[in-house]
Amino acid sequence: MKIYTKQGDKGTTAVYTKEVIRVSKDDILVETYGTLDELNSQIGLLVSCINTMSPFNDSTNNMTEVTEISKWVTNLQTCQHDLFTIGFALSDTDKLTNESVGKLETWIDTIQSTLPPQTHFILPGGSFISSQTHVVRTIARRAERTLVSLSKIHDVNATSIAYLNRLSDFMFVFARLMNKVNSIEDIKVI
Repeated sequence: MKIYTKQGDKGTTAVYTKEVIRVSKDDILVETYGTLDELNSQIGLLVSCINTMSPFNDSTNNMTEVTEISKWVTNLQTCQHDLFTIGFALSDTDKLTNESVGKLETWIDTIQSTLPPQTHFILPGGSFISSQTHVVRTIARRAERTLVSLSKIHDVNATSIAYLNRLSDFMFVFARLMNKVNSIEDIKVI
């Protein structure tokens, strides 16, 4: 099977909703699919960074921290599956539930309980992993904005919008956690 079909050479693409439709490649539905795909890919990159870089390769971290980070890698991969579910929901059946949003809230609360109180605005950055997490956070915000725009003309489950909102919050606290694990202070806005 060839990867190229030449069907989209004139700026349209097939979208598989309950029926196959052809739309312009700059259609908001295609933009939303693309942003969700980009977000999912960036989370995949984040997982790869975590698996190949600090804290795993840093001998100063104890096994408990490494085990905890492994748990978060599994959680990040759960987010990837949830994003795929959101994309699928745009084309067919929505299976994302409020439990997925609640799961993110639990993760946020768990991480925040281990962090020092945030008393100032912080800049994206610090460790490499934290910086990548902030990239994911900003794409999650864009995906949320795109999904809201799409919801004005297409059926979108409100749970999907809430999920993306909470996902960006999760990424914010996860970035702070990655700095903490790597003994790097958050960068204060001055």
